[in-house]
Amino acid sequence: MIRKEYTADLEKLKVDVLKMGELSKESAKNAINALVHRDMELAAKILKENVIIDNLEFEIEHMCIKLIALQQPTAVDLRMIETSVKIITDFDRISDLAGDIARIVLRIADEPFVKPLIDIPRMSEISQGMISDCLKAFSDRDIKALDDFSARDDVIDALFDQVRRELITITIERPRGIENASHLLFVALHLERIGDHACNIASRIVYMVTGENRKFE
Repeated sequence: MIRKEYTADLEKLKVDVLKMGELSKESAKNAINALVHRDMELAAKILKENVIIDNLEFEIEHMCIKLIALQQPTAVDLRMIETSVKIITDFDRISDLAGDIARIVLRIADEPFVKPLIDIPRMSEISQGMISDCLKAFSDRDIKALDDFSARDDVIDALFDQVRRELITITIERPRGIENASHLLFVALHLERIGDHACNIASRIVYMVTGENRKFE
């Protein structure tokens, strides 16, 4: 009976971690959609739903502590619990960064962009794909899709550098656009950080599956 409860608790942990990951990914996706489409309602919704993610993080942490204290898991199960505790922190930071982007959307409202939104949506698309691959790898214990994470993160970093250079040039040529450029630069910076968090998650999942400490950066 105790073993059945333990197995059920591990399965619930897995389900809740995946749920939190999906919610965080959706927040990040919606934040850029809100920016592109000037959707104030969507931006406000992101901020409200961040509370749900915060509460879920607390519940998962409590569940992990309970499992370690009462069940004394070993080997594979222990790595899964350790990984869960680590990656929910990254998921929480991703949702926080999405919230920061949502606040920028609310702040700039209908203000014209100083440059077309081309590279920023591309950064978002790549980071969303990385998070999706992390969730699948965590669920299936198959890490093949994570092998190119460093390369994908390099692409995000290169896009960020490109956006930064373009915005600096724009502010030199058009000083009145400096505030709008600053907002877009922060959006790009937040997306770059989301890519970094995805790499952190991938590293922890590799450890969960193989016991190997592999760093993606």
